[in-house]
Amino acid sequence: MELENKKVLVVGLGKSGRAAYDLLKEMKARVSLYDGKKDMDVSGYDAPVYLGEIPKDELGSFACAVFSPGVPLDIPLANELREAGIPLIGEIELAYIMEKGVVAGITGTNGKTTTTTLVGEIMRAHNEKTFVVGNIGNPYTKEVGKTSSQSVTVAEISSFQLETIDTFRPMVSAILNITPDHLNRHKTMEEYIRVKLSITKNQTKEDLCVLNYEDEVLRENAVNLPCEVAFFSSRQKVEKGLYQNEKHDIVDAETGESLMNMSECNLPGDHNCENIMAAILITKKLGVPMDTILSVVKSFQAVEHRVEFVANVNGVDYYNDSKGTNPDAAIKGIQSMSRPTVLIGGGYDKGGEFDEWIDSFGGNVKKLLLLGATKEKIAETAKVHGFTEYEFSESLEEAVKRAAEIACDGDAVLLSPACASWDMFDSYEQRGTLFKEYVRNL
Repeated sequence: MELENKKVLVVGLGKSGRAAYDLLKEMKARVSLYDGKKDMDVSGYDAPVYLGEIPKDELGSFACAVFSPGVPLDIPLANELREAGIPLIGEIELAYIMEKGVVAGITGTNGKTTTTTLVGEIMRAHNEKTFVVGNIGNPYTKEVGKTSSQSVTVAEISSFQLETIDTFRPMVSAILNITPDHLNRHKTMEEYIRVKLSITKNQTKEDLCVLNYEDEVLRENAVNLPCEVAFFSSRQKVEKGLYQNEKHDIVDAETGESLMNMSECNLPGDHNCENIMAAILITKKLGVPMDTILSVVKSFQAVEHRVEFVANVNGVDYYNDSKGTNPDAAIKGIQSMSRPTVLIGGGYDKGGEFDEWIDSFGGNVKKLLLLGATKEKIAETAKVHGFTEYEFSESLEEAVKRAAEIACDGDAVLLSPACASWDMFDSYEQRGTLFKEYVRNL
């Protein structure tokens, strides 16, 4: 898509929108900007800005519209642009137009950030011209101008970002898992699955997609993908790819060789074993020697906000799992605890259910402290499943103080909300950072 001297509309003026604007200026496009918030601060932009609405006679004048991932594609403006025949693309697609190197794209409901970060670290140990971008918090459009024929771009891609890809084609893609999430945006599970699988839509037999064999949806859809497929499994042997055996060794399915034992790394749990196996398969496809891959894996530390140890206060260990933004991710947080745990949960309602999360408590959760928009919904679910050890808190700070009163020497306190943060916080990062601050103030 040639955009020089073409009129392009950027929709949504957050971090992604700003980066898209900057790249379009470099591409010498004639940029216009739109945001639905009428009180948006638009200082620093050298372009026409529309807040709240765009004059109808302007809609048909754009070559395309670049939608930020946080902007739904069913808002009235999106429908009006489509009716006017204007292509809608996203920040990922816009950046890919300018990409000069090789791309790895990683998606999935859970594990994306850990896997993307680990792949980035492995790649940097092999190739200093590595860029880690996308949903991880570093806009692709901000980095793509630095790419070259020798560079590798590792992109964490959310379902929101996948909705607006067109020509995006990674040499290697990975779909780590698909469990219910963002149904308030995608409406049905079928649509959510379709969007996740679309990361492979432009791949060919020369490309690779890495899939979780334990995910029934992925296992069933593997035969329909246009590319080569390799599986990873934390529970059983696979014919092609990697699996974890009963001794917790990671084994190469084709050679039978044991590559490493999970005790040699700093990431506990089957979910992290899956993330590691995905990272190994991705970086192997990208040409990294196995000794380099394993060296980085063994020294890698957990990412911030993902079952992150914060402090021990009066004999109680506090863990920040603010990135547990859906029930399935939060289940993995609970499974990481091996002692009585005071759990802090609740937040923005994305339309999911909490039954499996409550069932995962077993005998580990001694008290559930609930806050945010979903607290009543979660409490009702807990009662249905016979769990009544819950209380409501009005704020995260109050919940931390109450957890400190309840927890005994040897217990754990875990922030793992099973919900997004947007009802009370700007982001899960802000929520996790505040949690750590409140814990340290104890």
